[in-house]
Amino acid sequence: MFGDMFEEEEDSAFMCESKVGDGRKSRKNYSEPPAQRAACNLSGIKNQGGTCYLNSLLQTLLYTPEFRESLFALGPEELGDLSDKDKPKSKVRVIPLELQRLFAQLLLADQLAASTSDLTDSFGWTSNEETRQHDVQELNRILFSALESSLVGTSGHDLINRLYHGIVVNKIFCKECGNISERQEDFLDLTVAVKDVSGLEEALCALYVEEEHFDNDNLYQCGRCEKLVKATKSAKIRHLPTFLTISLLRFNFDFAKCERYKETGGYIFPVRLDMGPFCEQDNLPGTDYELFSVIIHKGGCYGGHYHAYIKDIDHLGTWFSSDEGKAMTHSTKDPINEANMLELGDPLEVLRAILVQIGPDGILVDQLGQKLMEKIGVAWNKRYRKQCGSIRKFLESHPDMFLLKAGGTRVALKQVDHGYQGQQINKSQVSKAQAENSKGSYEHGKEEGGSQPRTPTSEVHWFDFDDSQVRPIQEKDIENQFQGKECAYMLFYRKSQLQRPDQAKGNSKYKVPANLLEEMAQLDANLQRQRAEFDSAVNNIEIQLHLGPKYKFENGALQPVSSQKDSVLTITIDRRKTVGDLTQTIFQHLEFWKGDMVITLAKQFPAGLHLYETFNEDHISLHSLGITDGVMLFVWDGHKVCGVEIQMGVEFEPLLLKILYPSTKDKSETIQFSEIQKVFTRNMLLSSVQETVALATGISPEELILYYRKVENQMTSNWVAYDNEDVRKTLAELKLKDDDSMLATDQKYHGLRVPCPNDIVVNLTTQTDRSWLQIKNYCGEEIPQTERVVMTLSVTMEMLVSEIKTNAIEKLKLKDVKENETCLRPMDRVGKLLPPVCEDVTVKDIGFKTGSTLALFPGSTPTNKQLFLYFAVGDRLHLSPEMEIVAEQSISVRECLKLMLEKAGLSGDYWHLRKTDWCCDAGEILKDEEATLADMKITNGETLVIMEGRLPPKGFLMLPVWFYQPALNKGSFEQMQKGIEDGLCSLSLLSTMQDCSMQRYMDTVLEFIGNIEISGNASLDDLKTQVLTLPLLQGLSVPSVKFLRVWLLENKTPLKILRNQQQQLSKFKLGRSAEIGIQLLQTEEHLVSTELLLHLRMAVPGERAYYPAEEIVWDVSREFTARALRQRISQHYLLLPEQIEIAKQFTDRFEWMPITTWSQQISKKKKKKKLQNLQGAPYYLKDGDVIGVKNLLIDNNKDFSTVTDDIGKEKLRLEENIKNKRQQTTGHQSGNAIENSEKQLICGHSRRPEVALSINVADFSTGLSTCKEVADLNEDREKLQSPV
Repeated sequence: MFGDMFEEEEDSAFMCESKVGDGRKSRKNYSEPPAQRAACNLSGIKNQGGTCYLNSLLQTLLYTPEFRESLFALGPEELGDLSDKDKPKSKVRVIPLELQRLFAQLLLADQLAASTSDLTDSFGWTSNEETRQHDVQELNRILFSALESSLVGTSGHDLINRLYHGIVVNKIFCKECGNISERQEDFLDLTVAVKDVSGLEEALCALYVEEEHFDNDNLYQCGRCEKLVKATKSAKIRHLPTFLTISLLRFNFDFAKCERYKETGGYIFPVRLDMGPFCEQDNLPGTDYELFSVIIHKGGCYGGHYHAYIKDIDHLGTWFSSDEGKAMTHSTKDPINEANMLELGDPLEVLRAILVQIGPDGILVDQLGQKLMEKIGVAWNKRYRKQCGSIRKFLESHPDMFLLKAGGTRVALKQVDHGYQGQQINKSQVSKAQAENSKGSYEHGKEEGGSQPRTPTSEVHWFDFDDSQVRPIQEKDIENQFQGKECAYMLFYRKSQLQRPDQAKGNSKYKVPANLLEEMAQLDANLQRQRAEFDSAVNNIEIQLHLGPKYKFENGALQPVSSQKDSVLTITIDRRKTVGDLTQTIFQHLEFWKGDMVITLAKQFPAGLHLYETFNEDHISLHSLGITDGVMLFVWDGHKVCGVEIQMGVEFEPLLLKILYPSTKDKSETIQFSEIQKVFTRNMLLSSVQETVALATGISPEELILYYRKVENQMTSNWVAYDNEDVRKTLAELKLKDDDSMLATDQKYHGLRVPCPNDIVVNLTTQTDRSWLQIKNYCGEEIPQTERVVMTLSVTMEMLVSEIKTNAIEKLKLKDVKENETCLRPMDRVGKLLPPVCEDVTVKDIGFKTGSTLALFPGSTPTNKQLFLYFAVGDRLHLSPEMEIVAEQSISVRECLKLMLEKAGLSGDYWHLRKTDWCCDAGEILKDEEATLADMKITNGETLVIMEGRLPPKGFLMLPVWFYQPALNKGSFEQMQKGIEDGLCSLSLLSTMQDCSMQRYMDTVLEFIGNIEISGNASLDDLKTQVLTLPLLQGLSVPSVKFLRVWLLENKTPLKILRNQQQQLSKFKLGRSAEIGIQLLQTEEHLVSTELLLHLRMAVPGERAYYPAEEIVWDVSREFTARALRQRISQHYLLLPEQIEIAKQFTDRFEWMPITTWSQQISKKKKKKKLQNLQGAPYYLKDGDVIGVKNLLIDNNKDFSTVTDDIGKEKLRLEENIKNKRQQTTGHQSGNAIENSEKQLICGHSRRPEVALSINVADFSTGLSTCKEVADLNEDREKLQSPV
């Protein structure tokens, strides 16, 4: 919802005046005009930081044609003129005027997105208000109220009332006298429940079809009877609005956890809605509605993002399928038009289009995120971070397109900047550019015509309005918003009988006032002028032409014959022109030129000018070749310069070095040094440099030693000698740069302290300060780890790992060991061997530090297509030995498991693989055994776990089955239960299979009896039948499967009963970790979905104990409330409801929670009480719950706890104390006990307090022309102030 609001900006003064090192002039940072409309021809709205909720509602109102046209019908004579708004005592109605201007911009202005800053200013909002998140349902009511107040005294004073006003009537019917009490309520939107309902129609049915009964202990006070009587209450819709707005109650409060939460369950709403069944009158005309807008909320209850699916009723947009959108993305490669494709969503194309428009100089990476936000209206972190990572990481992962400069702080397109400040172009890039531009050149100065929208079709289409981005969608995409974190939040319906005139179809100017048409035409003209100016500014470049006849080749580079001014010609040209156009321009400026002309890319070095690639194809555009502002081009005949052949390319770049060498000694015996400058090519070997230096200094080649300077600090530095390995390297490999210094001496000066020309004292040393590594030998016979040979090996940061291995084998004198049969493995601090390192990388690249320990280990190094994996058997990794294996990335999980089993010496198919979680325990199961390791994203060095248990085939379930039997008070059934237990014992059922954690749950028996593998398409009846085939149950006599009850277990605790014998198991949504419990019944059972099974335990009078539990079935189809439960239990015990007290037992906490008939008053004005649903907080009543019952006639003690509960609470308290003491001990040992407590406080920081949303409106009620208008206004206000 929030963009990158804290981005730094470049200093424009430096960009205008500065010069870069190669002579190029930095381009001015021109202000870029707004982008043109997207391909769908609909305009979005910019997000001001937190205004996505406002944008979604405004787009919905815009595409409500009747609202839009009614607003446009109000002219300046009624609303005033915006130019007068700042005048004192002016009565300019700013809000409707700004809304008109915004709607006109969205309809007519050729821009990607419009701004709401003027509109929010008219609201009286500050920058804090524009970046604060608010609720769109709240905004809808407040905006309508502000519009009504702003339109007082105008012909549009009833605009909101006429389009959105409806009436609901509440009736209470007295069953004694037949009196009907009636109360009428007005509404602008209907608020419906989401919790515990399947969809909109069910929620409306609960509000306006079902009746509420007042009876028993909840009677109604009749005004006519003047006593408490039985009655029924109902609500009906008396008047339907033209546009029906429905707000969904997605956010609720959990009283158990004391926090808000969002309902993300499935909630179905129809595209076509019949409101007839919910109206007061039967066969009322105009009850059919069509959905035309859905506002969607993505996120949680404390933050998120809004966008809207809207139906294009007037065919104003251009709809295309997703396949057409992709084709447009790939076919549109013109950098001038790529801004039009930004809304299609591909991050690579979006960033590429932005960087093309910015130009060759690039932009700060931080500012690129802000540019992206301005273009598409959505921040990178919100749109792309989840799938692409951070924007910097994404740029680094595409080095073929993006070039990071200045230490990674700036980015430019690769084709613009080619590795040496924007001027070097290699042959492959030139040939690629030539191929891409073979169709012809761009004609400069061609006028751009306006984008012509497609002819709208007769079918009405849907679009997704997401801030600045608008994209076409299909109607079936609405179904994806039924549930999940991104789900529907507000629904907007319009009457089906509303018809649009033919002249409105595809006509965005329909009924737009003339003054706004003129203003938008002027706005479009200004935008076109700005785009033309910007286009000219960013495409005109200056080129420095270095003339070949004015140059000579001297000292390894091209030098001007006379002066730089006489040898250089500067011209200005459009970068979209071709090489042929550039050649013709040069001919026009150089009248003296005769013969062929060749244009070659050049670059200025301290040594002189150097040449690179030659442009041979005349039809290639300059932009495609990377010709940028300030680039240097060399114009010559392409053969020789002053009779000398020129070597071109990166490898022949001239390198100017300073050579210091000892000359003479003065009387004080101080060594004097002389300095000469020499030019070498970058590809010259150091051995060749030594020969040249020996000739220039007169030092014998045999005695010559070359040093490079290594600065230690500001006052001292060392001259370090090049060794024998460096002699075979080029100057480029030694990373020498222009103006670097070398010291040339003979051996007699080695080890002396000598002054440099800048008076810094330096030492002449060898490379004794090189890095070193420890190599531990693991090859050969089995040797105890403490006795293995450890040696120290000197290395350089540029040394390859393969060279380290070769040197280690030589120094360890391992004659029988082959290099290709060994590898180097790092060792961590505890001595664990890490995966082998790649051998074709350097010490610097791999990240080795001085003193690191490597193990020379038998076995070849894994290739790039192989994975080195650790694995263990069992879930206790700290007890199981860890083993290793090398596997191909392309093998399947099943094949990898087979290799690991062979390595571990295990056999059989009863195994599966799991990943390890963050705490190194067995975690996620690798379910798809046919997928490759690469597909499952298994990485090098990862640890897998072999677990016992075979995974079922695809579409099958592997279910552990437990025998579950609660101790119930069923008389003779106890003997049957004992017989079952004896039968289990006779079948050698081990006592270790009994789960002790269940003993505190109603004295139950829970024993494991085996696993079954069954298809997900099988029915519950099939499941019961297969359970009876388990060996441990074959000795039992069960009449039929209807005598079995199947429980779904969670943590070995019964969670719910599986109902409906013919229901497929896949419909129950059983996961792979699901377990079931089988309970034997005394009679057949036919539970339905509206029945709940509870265990009742009657308290023993005068004691803190209970009688054995009894089962009851409670029908919750009519009411799931405490009152209904109390009535059902009182019927079971033949008592009155007021004679009992009930409570639910929470076994895990050893607590009892009394169940009362408390009800929540949801509206003071409405005074409608909502009875609490026991299925929700705080009771969460479910199958198998224990309900304690007290008979108040013989037991007045309302304490439900027992001695067992006291013991259990004390045990929990002791466990908590031990846990706290351990945490405190750990904190004291680390010395951070106080710091840890402070961190906990910081982590638990409170959220920013919520601030009410408001819109400031001036008072327009004074000065009304007649008293009748005042009366009408007051009447309308009273209606709208009635509770909804």
